Amino acid sequence: MASETQNSPFIKSLASSDKEIRDQALDSLRTYLSSRAEMSELDLLKLWKGLFYCLWMQDKPAHQQRLSRDLASLVSTLQPALVLPFLSSFWKTMAREWGNIEALRMDKYLFLIRQYVNSSLRYISRNNWGDEKRIEACMQVFGETPLSPVDVKVPNGMRYHVLDVYVDELEKVGDETWDVGVLERLLGPVERLKKESRDKAVRKAAQETLDDERLKVWRGEVVEDTEMKENGEGEEEEWGGIED
Repeated sequence: MASETQNSPFIKSLASSDKEIRDQALDSLRTYLSSRAEMSELDLLKLWKGLFYCLWMQDKPAHQQRLSRDLASLVSTLQPALVLPFLSSFWKTMAREWGNIEALRMDKYLFLIRQYVNSSLRYISRNNWGDEKRIEACMQVFGETPLSPVDVKVPNGMRYHVLDVYVDELEKVGDETWDVGVLERLLGPVERLKKESRDKAVRKAAQETLDDERLKVWRGEVVEDTEMKENGEGEEEEWGGIED
């Protein structure tokens, strides 16, 4: 089992200003995690608390973004049984620490969240979105923490940001031939948030996400602008002036 003592050496090194030290620490962390078939929730939360403050200590924007991408890439190295507990611990850590994030540090955590939305969707997109149990389990993680309609411990600011980036990251991971059934399952936590949240502003934000024009295109409800232009539809005739 992991322990805070075992985790701390490479976590501290990830915050180093020396790229070589950071890269070595990341390799060590990947090796460490990939060798674990399971970890307790307590150990995962300890790990994520360390990783959270590792990013906290990183001041240079380029290094912040690199570290966020590196942390999101850890998902692809995990053994299957550890992926969802790891993701759940990430979201629980973000929810717990959100109120402590200073305004000047917020951007780097918003970027980290975007990366984790993306890595979560990439995880369930394997095999052409064919693993329904994996999709359902990952959507349950979203619905239990970042998009929970009932958990008062989840900050609305985090909910809003996940809603803001959700369709963007779906677009990056998906393709032009979405299976509508898969798409609706991926939108399930957003639908539930729209229906069950007690906060009117949260319900409105969820509705705005569901009203995104890209979703209508993927469902085949509207034709993309580029296709309309190719077919000569929707274009205004050029005005040629007043004829004599």
